Amino acid sequence: MERIIKMVEDFTNAFGAPGFEDDVLEEIKKHISDMKWERDSINNLFIYFGEKEEGKPTVLLDCHSDEVGFMVEHINDNGSLRFLPLGGWHVGNIPAMSVVIKNSKEEYIRGVVASKPPHFMTEEEKSRLPKLSELSIDIGTNSYEETVNLYGIEVGNPAVPEVTFTYDEKIGIMRAKAFDNRLGTVAAIEVLKQFQEMKANLDVNLVVSVSAQEEVGLRGAQVAAQRIQPDFVIVFEGSPADDSFQLGREAKGKLRGGVQLRALDAAMVSNPRVLEFAKKIAREKEIPFQMIVREKGSTNGGKYHIAGKGIPTLVLGIPTRYAHTSYCYASLADTKAAVDLAREVVQSLNRNKIETF
Repeated sequence: MERIIKMVEDFTNAFGAPGFEDDVLEEIKKHISDMKWERDSINNLFIYFGEKEEGKPTVLLDCHSDEVGFMVEHINDNGSLRFLPLGGWHVGNIPAMSVVIKNSKEEYIRGVVASKPPHFMTEEEKSRLPKLSELSIDIGTNSYEETVNLYGIEVGNPAVPEVTFTYDEKIGIMRAKAFDNRLGTVAAIEVLKQFQEMKANLDVNLVVSVSAQEEVGLRGAQVAAQRIQPDFVIVFEGSPADDSFQLGREAKGKLRGGVQLRALDAAMVSNPRVLEFAKKIAREKEIPFQMIVREKGSTNGGKYHIAGKGIPTLVLGIPTRYAHTSYCYASLADTKAAVDLAREVVQSLNRNKIETF
């Protein structure tokens, strides 16, 4: 468990806006120094378990490295920065946020998302959420020249929330940014590490894709599907939890409720045979799980399940409170449940089994 906590800390503290995932990949490489890996031009990182054996089907463990962030769109005369979102933000979660901007020299500049103080608001402005165009990032400068010349900030520079990981051992709860989807990244790598320690002899070739640019259209997964051409995919996600606003049985994504098995979202109707297979294993191995059906949102499974001739795909979610905001909560026990179920599923797969899906 200490290894999982350490990876979550290292990965969530790293900067990784969509298209700018390099810092996350560097942290990951520190934890896979004894494994074979390669990176492609879109910033996907592929990690391989052993050597590929002819005749065996390929199972891909997918996760994504990017987090929701922003990009500098304009530098104002007073030195503040106008920005556009990278990924799905609700504008009400953005004002007063502390952010970090990465300039073209790979320096990190701190700022705050500022909006008009209430003292200067009209009554109409007080009665509604701000528009994104009314917000700016303030780094404390007073002019365009200071922002550009002293801090090297340019149009096109990315930004992410400034948050530091913490862990509450009393209740096994982690707090950080970017649990969507650094939690999934940790889970996928932990599965590889456990197989490595077991010296497992699997009936499949196993590959991890740490996919880029999920938050802006599942783009890395589309490339990964074409490159790896897997026969079966397990997608790990930091999935939204609803137990902070849904009560009792209405909550389907509870912290410490187990790994989420996703039956439906905006991009995928899950293969029912795959779901039943996973549920049977979870019950036999006493791995806690919870079923979810989502009207909105999607995962990389949306690309994989319709790639090529169609790939059987299982989405495993780790419940994450306040996804797509600065501060998120997640459970170490739920992360372990996702790892345990993925490990048992992979060990149960072979060519004949995959063909039944």
